[in-house]
Amino acid sequence: MLKLLDRYIIRKFIGTYCFSLALILAITVMFDINEKIDAFQKAPLEETIFDYFVNFLPYFAMQFSPLFVFISVIFFTSKLAGNSEIIAMLSSGVSFRRLLRPYMISAAMIAALTWVLSAYVIPPANAKRIDFTNTYVKDKRVSVISNVQMKIGANQVVFLGDFNSTNNRGSRFSLDTFDGQRLKSRLTAGIASWHGGYSWRLRNFTERKFGDDRETVRTGFELDSIIVLQPQDIIISRQDQEKMTSPELADYIARQKERGVANIKQFEIEYHRRYAACAAAFILTLIGVCLSSKKVKGGMGLHIGIGLVLSFAYILFMGVTQSFAISGLTSSAVAMWIPNIVFSIIAIVLYIRANR
Repeated sequence: MLKLLDRYIIRKFIGTYCFSLALILAITVMFDINEKIDAFQKAPLEETIFDYFVNFLPYFAMQFSPLFVFISVIFFTSKLAGNSEIIAMLSSGVSFRRLLRPYMISAAMIAALTWVLSAYVIPPANAKRIDFTNTYVKDKRVSVISNVQMKIGANQVVFLGDFNSTNNRGSRFSLDTFDGQRLKSRLTAGIASWHGGYSWRLRNFTERKFGDDRETVRTGFELDSIIVLQPQDIIISRQDQEKMTSPELADYIARQKERGVANIKQFEIEYHRRYAACAAAFILTLIGVCLSSKKVKGGMGLHIGIGLVLSFAYILFMGVTQSFAISGLTSSAVAMWIPNIVFSIIAIVLYIRANR
């Protein structure tokens, strides 16, 4: 059961978090409008509002949600300490550990909301936002790729000389099927076009089957075939990972690893970043309470200053560790959790000092 103290702190926490989030988003919108004013003038007003801003605001909020949590805790806890409310709570017999309970409950609520939104709700919305920016701001879509080779099954390797996602058509297609290390068959075609699902249509094809002592050849103009390959497996565009829900990301990463695709680091980073962001809400909340619960001479300004420094340090640290994953120094999971591990150590040290 939540007691009066719990409800009071939770109300302060959530209220300050929502207010700071709204304030930052309002400032962000003004800067974004100023930066993209030419694009917004070209785009219909309805698309600008519903396809871009309605999807941009939650995306931006969730990207920096742990930091908004941190700043909110610093702000309202410093105010409580400045008004001697923390002293009154501790003097009434409430331990520091007990005082942390409503903070952790609030952090759990925000972390759960962050997870649901970032894992399931925001990715489909990102698809609309990114399509809007590609259409009216700057087109970052990749539509053509050359010399693609990958495994599509335990014993099959596919090759495409080039592929264009605009018309979903490629050329110089070949599909090799192996029996162990022995080539069992080879299917080649001048043109391969995708027709949805795993359905492909091959034109000017040649199929060779290699037996123990003979080879059979079949040629033709057109052949409909089932090939476990889709355009999104071939062409990887920037920000594609932001359009996928977490289950879709997990399936995509596993499938691409089986096929020997190397450029999936950004997908792995995005997948593990979503989990790390939820844990960061608890870690940064603990640091914020431990820093700001004591009444000091510098007052709220000193606490907010320290909070901002730590916030920017966390952002910088996260960017540095992402580069570790991209360069191959660490795995994506380790890279995304390094900032949390370091800040967890800081949180434990601060908690021991504050608990005294």
